[in-house]
Amino acid sequence: MRRTYFGISFFLLVIVQMILCNYFQFTPLLTLSILPAMILCVPLSIGTPICMIIAFATGLSVDLFAEGIIGLNTAAILPVAFGRRTLMSIFLGEDLVARGDRFSFRKNGIEKISAALAISYAVFFIFYIALDGAGIRPFWFNVIRFLFSMLLSMILGMITVSSLTHEERK
Repeated sequence: MRRTYFGISFFLLVIVQMILCNYFQFTPLLTLSILPAMILCVPLSIGTPICMIIAFATGLSVDLFAEGIIGLNTAAILPVAFGRRTLMSIFLGEDLVARGDRFSFRKNGIEKISAALAISYAVFFIFYIALDGAGIRPFWFNVIRFLFSMLLSMILGMITVSSLTHEERK
């Protein structure tokens, strides 16, 4: 039941990401994304190669059906998927990763999860903005874009993490 719930939720959040890309591009200074939060929430029982395949498929589908620049989200999300287990072991503990246990706000705390999420978003937006600008945009424009995108996407990311890491009622 857990995997079914996660799979359906993940698929619906991919559609939400496509809607964000298509309809919430208010300014070139802001990029909204929930992809790093989604990849961070992939169950730890799934290994890094499979997680990278999931990230590749997710990023490519967002690129094909929403973004328009093929490979931009894909190239930015793959480093997040590659470093997911390392981030989890640093911020949430090595024992959580070794057991392949689930994490949640109640078990691990908002501070630890938000720190891991912030690093995930930073890696994602560094690659995304560098690839999107490709040396054309000025440095300060990219810095402002990074800061605005991090701030607003972190809020969306916290909501995404809380929806994907729900705790079952006993």
